[in-house]
Amino acid sequence: MRTTLRTGRAAVAAAVVGALALAGCGGNDGGGPGDGAGGDAARTVELPRLEGESLQVAAVWSGPEQENFTRVLEEFERRTGAEVDFVPAQDPIVTFLGTKIAGGSPPDVAMLPQVGAVEQAVERGWAKPVGPEAAAQLEKNYSPGWRELGTVDGTAYAVYYKAANKSLVWYNSAVFENAGVDEPATWEEFLRTARTVSASGVTPVSVAGADGWTLTDWFENVYLSQAGPESYDRLGRHEIPWTDPSVARALTTLAELFGDESLIAGGADGALQTEFPASVTQTFIGGEAPRAAMVFEGDFVAVNIAQTDAEIGTDARVFPFPAVGGKAPVVTGGDAAVALRDGEGAQALLTFLASPDAAAISAGAGGFLSPNRALDPGAYPNDVQRGIAEALLAAGDDFRFDMSDRMPQSFGGTPGKGAWKALQDFLKNPRDVAGTQRQLEADAAAAYRD
Repeated sequence: MRTTLRTGRAAVAAAVVGALALAGCGGNDGGGPGDGAGGDAARTVELPRLEGESLQVAAVWSGPEQENFTRVLEEFERRTGAEVDFVPAQDPIVTFLGTKIAGGSPPDVAMLPQVGAVEQAVERGWAKPVGPEAAAQLEKNYSPGWRELGTVDGTAYAVYYKAANKSLVWYNSAVFENAGVDEPATWEEFLRTARTVSASGVTPVSVAGADGWTLTDWFENVYLSQAGPESYDRLGRHEIPWTDPSVARALTTLAELFGDESLIAGGADGALQTEFPASVTQTFIGGEAPRAAMVFEGDFVAVNIAQTDAEIGTDARVFPFPAVGGKAPVVTGGDAAVALRDGEGAQALLTFLASPDAAAISAGAGGFLSPNRALDPGAYPNDVQRGIAEALLAAGDDFRFDMSDRMPQSFGGTPGKGAWKALQDFLKNPRDVAGTQRQLEADAAAAYRD
């Protein structure tokens, strides 16, 4: 439906490495205006008064993510007089929304975590085009690449409120220091570092195998770095099959980690019972003997680190996903706001979410990355998150979006099905590369037919 973003991984990787190197030297300075409170937030956009109007916003967020977004909705209520209710949604959100719409009670706005979900909402006639006020904010505050992601057949439908750098590895600095290891830059160095950490008495890697989406992120980073952006794009469009030798190479590489039980916290069985939040917290609690030394995932890991006593920049540090091929990968993700009901209130909320005013509230709360170019970097609560955000903006449109988020949701974004399930089975039996490929191809073929 839309063109693929151009290649520029080298520039992005260099920006990320430079920003993280700088950020890693600093502690959690707590500086910047973004206190997350919202009440005294600067106003750069005018919103209508909406007294007496009630809105519902659906998202799959829970815990700290939901709490932080609720602060944004509360600020919108203060400015407009509207009442806004957060509606917890279940994955896959398209199925959840379909049930609501069939029952005649869709939410006014939904936060969709996949590009494919935005496209499905448009195809099914659910999504309403972005209004002129929100479109003006998008034009002023967003790069063409992020605007394009929310556009279908030339019409803007979505505001990408939240971005993610999904090519990061967070680590317990005390464990690294005790083991005498440095941040690895390549896959081979990563495995050597993991084995050295294991020999020091701490299991090196925490894997959230209970959440299949984290396993697709592991695969995508390995595949992008090893096979390159052209193959990445073609595989994501199912123009090459999952039985392709390039997929076998990526799975074989990933099996070097998944196939060594001593490198995975709890082994494969334990990982498959570990949900994402626990995969983070078990890396940063337990003093000098945590359950793991490293955890892979995006900048949003900071939300869960905040549930521990670890301080980002000192106790918890981060390095870019190691280069498997010639270049380190840079995979991004994001959550887009889409209006499902006509009305001034829904469009006003899209306008607010496209402004730096809303982004500053979430940025100040931590664990949040915005693609909004007008957001003051000082809104981020520490140097690490500020560095990651500045690297994202410096990259412009030179990034690759999460592959599974651009696929049909039945294949790339459904718990217990498709790629999520196939890679969970692979984690359980990483020797079965060919069987995993056959299952992935069968599921992908069915999804793309539908």
